[in-house]
Amino acid sequence: MSDEMKCITLAARPDGAPKDSDFKLETRDVPTPGDGEVLVRVHYMSLDPYMRGRMDDAKSYAAPVPIGGIMEAGGAGEVIASNHPQFSPGDMVFGMFGWTTHGVQPGSMLRKLPDGLPITTSLGVLGMPGFTGWYGLTEIGKPKEGETLVVAAATGPVGSMVGQIAKARGLRTVAIAGGADKCKIATDTFGFDAAIDHRAHDDARSLRKALAEAAPDGVDIYFENVGGKVFQAVLPLMNRFGRIPVCGMISGYNTGALGGTPGEGPDYFPVFWRTLLVKHLLAQGFIISNHWDRFAEFLGEVAPLVASGDIAYLEDIAEGIENAPRTFMGLLEGRNLGKQIVKLI
Repeated sequence: MSDEMKCITLAARPDGAPKDSDFKLETRDVPTPGDGEVLVRVHYMSLDPYMRGRMDDAKSYAAPVPIGGIMEAGGAGEVIASNHPQFSPGDMVFGMFGWTTHGVQPGSMLRKLPDGLPITTSLGVLGMPGFTGWYGLTEIGKPKEGETLVVAAATGPVGSMVGQIAKARGLRTVAIAGGADKCKIATDTFGFDAAIDHRAHDDARSLRKALAEAAPDGVDIYFENVGGKVFQAVLPLMNRFGRIPVCGMISGYNTGALGGTPGEGPDYFPVFWRTLLVKHLLAQGFIISNHWDRFAEFLGEVAPLVASGDIAYLEDIAEGIENAPRTFMGLLEGRNLGKQIVKLI
């Protein structure tokens, strides 16, 4: 085994959209595991929109990545050395190693991956994104047969999970995606009843008209992971007692400061607040890391469906850690098709 590893560190905090100079590719010594720790050679790492927030020095539910620190990410790989009784060399595991080819983590923070499914599924459909979709829809959305669901970023790992679970429970499912190709994937691969290309609409009013045609009975559940124009289009179409699980607002991530400063720019809050009141809506934000006690339940329900092909998934795999920054920039612009992963070995 080489005694050197490669990693991507945060070189500067972005001003708007990240750029090449905000990242630095470094070569470091492979770390040595201490008591209770495990050394892993990372085969695949995940790229997710939340990472953009970690690049800002702003108060949030998690600390920002420090300048010079390794960018945060989940990864799947092979145990190289172990000082923990539950792990042996050769085991395949998932852990939060970062944008790096090698990582050390306490054994208590690792999850051994089962045989029979590609290890990449631990980063997407059977990882944090899939779990986010499952939990947000079932626990907050509380879907009921005959209702209508709308979800944006519908071909991503969160949105596609939401749509497929809702469809299996007898809901009408409407996808919002960026581009004709993604809309076709939403209907043909993930089984949505209808798909709308938000890029074909210049403003919320136009998008709302298309949504109203796709959801003639109104919207009972809007799974919020985008914000912006999409949110403004959906809100007036919400039915009384509708539910809005909120797991992200990717449209505003590149503005920095967690999506902007209150009081700056168009203020849609009064409209939202009044609609929440008069339509008796439930809007609830959630951070999936607060709900890991439900992860085993999620795997028990969804893993067999993935293995049988009843839950479809799509992965977009780039190669090489040196390409992670550019791939991440593309993710924030919606260039990926499915769960964005970087292959490191």
